[in-house]
Amino acid sequence: MKLLIDADACPKPALQICVRLGQKYGLPVWTVASFNHNIVSDHHVTVGGGAQEADIKIINLTEPGDIIVTQDWGLASMVLGKPAYCISPAGKVYSVDNIEFLLEERELKAKFRRGGGRTSGPRKRTEQDDQRFAAAIEQMMISARQRN
Repeated sequence: MKLLIDADACPKPALQICVRLGQKYGLPVWTVASFNHNIVSDHHVTVGGGAQEADIKIINLTEPGDIIVTQDWGLASMVLGKPAYCISPAGKVYSVDNIEFLLEERELKAKFRRGGGRTSGPRKRTEQDDQRFAAAIEQMMISARQRN
């Protein structure tokens, strides 16, 4: 079991939490990002800057029981089928029960934007977000370890 992080869009505090908890639970922490990002990690994979390259690499590296950290709902849906665990840097746990709804929501928002509509962007990250993420991913690590 390993922790794979979609580091292209992962906030630095969430990445630090992953490294700390990975050490605590003896999990290797892998980061995957395009060459446009400067990430220091024992297990870092750099991919080209092409569309979806990091996502494809993460999918290829994912094995059953791994934990994936991503904000990308499309990537989340793919790794859930491995089957792997998946969580956002905000602490939202992706599951087979909620991913279809999230993908439909993404499509509706994209359609709205293509029609000239505007949707709000993400709000500023808070310390509560860090605490929520840390608690959720630690619980996920404990659960995953018990199942494997």
